[in-house]
Amino acid sequence: MVVQTIVTDTTSLQKSSAWSTFFSTFITIFLAEMGDKTQLATLLLSAESQSPWIVFLGAGTALIATSLVGVLLGRYLAKVLSPRTLDIAAGMLLMVISILLLGDVVQL
Repeated sequence: MVVQTIVTDTTSLQKSSAWSTFFSTFITIFLAEMGDKTQLATLLLSAESQSPWIVFLGAGTALIATSLVGVLLGRYLAKVLSPRTLDIAAGMLLMVISILLLGDVVQL
């Protein structure tokens, strides 16, 4: 009985963790995509088209494809690099992008 309880607890913890990961990913991507160039392009394509559902399917398929590339690349990088290396690389990349954006704003 104890073994069954532990297995059940582990299974429910994995399901809870999976749903937590799903919802945090959904909310993050949903908020990040609101009002970006992709959404504006989709809005314009839909307005010009007589087939808004085809535009929706095309845009949705494109988002799925780009997300798949991100997931596969992330999984590969997680296998070959340590989490610390990934954190440092991501931080450095964001700093470089920030400096470039700042330079663009102040016209350096």
